[in-house]
Amino acid sequence: MYDELEAVLDERVRPLLGNHGGDIKVLEVKDGVVHFRFLGACAGCPAADLTNEELVQNELVDWVPGITGAVMVNGVSDDVLNEARRLLHLRHGG
Repeated sequence: MYDELEAVLDERVRPLLGNHGGDIKVLEVKDGVVHFRFLGACAGCPAADLTNEELVQNELVDWVPGITGAVMVNGVSDDVLNEARRLLHLRHGG
């Protein structure tokens, strides 16, 4: 299922997100529901909820057997947290 999921994201979702400077990362699939995080410009975008409903969820449910929904996970990505830690470390003489 993960190969099909990534193929649909690559073909039908990522190009559209990429047009806006964004991307998507799948965190897990549990009980037919894809849990994901938006990356780049799509992270924290005011239209993210609509993008999930109108694009991500519709495409995955329509094209990947066994997927029944998609849930956007909000929060700061590990990359952003690591960069913040690095900057704080540098600033405080580490």
